[in-house]
Amino acid sequence: MIILASKSPRRIKLLTQAGIRHRVIPSHIKENSSYKRPAMIVRELAYRKALSVALKHPGMPVLGSDTLVYCKGEVLGKPRGRKDALRLLRLQNGRWQAVHTGVALIWLEKGIFLAGAEISRCKARRLGEAELEELSTKHHDKAGAYAVQDADDEFVEKIEGRFDTVVGLSMNLVKKFLKKAGIKTK
Repeated sequence: MIILASKSPRRIKLLTQAGIRHRVIPSHIKENSSYKRPAMIVRELAYRKALSVALKHPGMPVLGSDTLVYCKGEVLGKPRGRKDALRLLRLQNGRWQAVHTGVALIWLEKGIFLAGAEISRCKARRLGEAELEELSTKHHDKAGAYAVQDADDEFVEKIEGRFDTVVGLSMNLVKKFLKKAGIKTK
């Protein structure tokens, strides 16, 4: 059994589908970083999320994760409302972007501190202004203001790399870290 330091339904579903027993205890850290490189930002935030929960549960392995989108030299996190969502969607409209997901596993009792990041690329479909306006009302809890796993969201045309990285939890990193920590999965 591990602790997931996130209440993301997508991350919960990925762990459940992989048969990894977990309980959810979300972290409540401020999601800011002094790093500029997207891979370093997501690694740091995943680590800080895991650590904040691990400090309260030192006997349990804690998994943290963070995801952001990088497009046209700009780091795109979660939108701060509809207007910001529309700005993010316009920036990505018809373009390739990189989706970075960081994963960390911390088990204080065993002295285990693991962190890494993965990247996938997405090509956004070119949408008209009315479609962008409609989409801007939806995914305010997701980096880049879109949801690749949502059947109603047709913003992403193509993915290069792992789908789970785009969704927000790189399962190959999760499995690698669990194996290193001696935690069996199915």
